[in-house]
Amino acid sequence: MPASGAVTRNTLRQQIADALRDEVLAGRLQPGEEFTVKQIAEQYGVSATPVREALVDLCAQGLLDSDQHRGFRVHQYSIADYRCMVEARMLVVDGIFRRHAPGTVPPEPDHGIGVALVSVRRRGEAAARAARAGDLDILIGYDIRYWRELGRLVSANDYIADFLHRLRVQAWVFSVPYLRSERDVLGWLWSGHVDLVDAITRGDADAAVQVVRDYNTHSLEWADRLEQRAR
Repeated sequence: MPASGAVTRNTLRQQIADALRDEVLAGRLQPGEEFTVKQIAEQYGVSATPVREALVDLCAQGLLDSDQHRGFRVHQYSIADYRCMVEARMLVVDGIFRRHAPGTVPPEPDHGIGVALVSVRRRGEAAARAARAGDLDILIGYDIRYWRELGRLVSANDYIADFLHRLRVQAWVFSVPYLRSERDVLGWLWSGHVDLVDAITRGDADAAVQVVRDYNTHSLEWADRLEQRAR
């Protein structure tokens, strides 16, 4: 059945892409590391076609680079790239809260938006706990889901939410190798997730903007430190 086969292949393609993305985010696939379609296909015990499609998808997301003669390699972001990511998300998020200032949203279970905020808050609480504990593996997963759900909720625009999600993943891909070697990792992991949800729930756009600005300032200060260490 062609339709069923297509669905199965697309599902497998997404599963492989998700698995490889998680390998990069966990630091098990390092920036600059090279591999081929054949190697990945053998690793997961699947055919080459969904693997190739998954790798092309990850290239489109900016996580991998394709080399016609050598296969694929994990993209290596520079500190300058990271600065641009932070500045881009700062401009977009600031604009969201300024233009679409959320009204007061009661988080009662029977209120649609309230239910969504309760879900986001729970993810934020888990992310904040992981940040305070220095648990990168837990933090990354919850942080990415937290920002994706929050982006869709406050922007009401899937294109904006998807753009911010892509920036979030790319920023983590850059950050993970540095954070895993950071002696004072607790000092550089942001844990203001709940403060942001509280500001949105109150309908306080100014407070929400300030939380995000403080976070981005914190991120840029970390980039400054990385540059100083690299000199």
